Amino acid sequence: MGDVVKDLTAGTIAGAAQLVVGHPFDTIKVKLQSQPRPKPGEVPHYNGAIDATRKTLSEGGVRALFRGMGAPLATVAVYNAVLFSARGSMERLLAHPDGSDLTPMDQVVAGAGAGLAGTLVACPTELIKCRLQGGDKALKGPVAVGMAVMRGEGGVLGLYKGTVSTLLREIPGNAAMFGAYEVVKQWMVRQQGLKSVSELGPLSLVTAGAAAGSTFWAFVYPADAVKSRIQIDDFKNPRYNGTIDCFRKVMAEEGLRGMYRGFEPALARAVPANATAFLVYELAKTALTKAT
Repeated sequence: MGDVVKDLTAGTIAGAAQLVVGHPFDTIKVKLQSQPRPKPGEVPHYNGAIDATRKTLSEGGVRALFRGMGAPLATVAVYNAVLFSARGSMERLLAHPDGSDLTPMDQVVAGAGAGLAGTLVACPTELIKCRLQGGDKALKGPVAVGMAVMRGEGGVLGLYKGTVSTLLREIPGNAAMFGAYEVVKQWMVRQQGLKSVSELGPLSLVTAGAAAGSTFWAFVYPADAVKSRIQIDDFKNPRYNGTIDCFRKVMAEEGLRGMYRGFEPALARAVPANATAFLVYELAKTALTKAT
């Protein structure tokens, strides 16, 4: 089995595990990001993450927390094929002649390349997911949303609404995430007196994955907030004229706090979801290597 196939298979399994664990948190994040700004004298529909969770459960039960999961689940194989194959290819390109572990900076470069490639799949997936999570009750399921966008919003290009903000999230986010993952793993190697990161156990991988996911959101959350707003914006009467315009308007009307609306559930999601993803990826790839 080739390296690319191993990356694809292990990444697909890891992506599915991450999605199941983290999607409820992501739903609350998008609801908080996308709710309209209340008029003077009015209160917001959701008063924080806990209130949004309570109301979502009250309105639609547990199933409502998983609304919109079909889009990323349907494309998780393709997304992770691109993301992990690109990262694996970058790692092999940056490999040291002596076979030593890649440095954190090597992983930053590999992560940035993977994020650039992953945007091609992430943008349309995120658009459909955000439309469903944001409460578009008229359309049932990701296929219906995707078809509606292509019919009424410019064809296939309509699915790539928010590409710039997606790039601003995926490239620095994945660079920071994979760099942080390597930093924590190498620190643990030194602490445990090991020779290589390949010797780390599951608990160490879970810890490094949790730290990596938290780093991702700490670096790029404003870009994600802008992306969500743009992707659910009305096509015929848009409020935002691109990424820069959206950023300026949010900052002018809501300040920095508006850029970080929904940050708590995003960070809460990052710990279990990314810990799961990295652990599953490492275990799956090890198992595939031993099987060949």
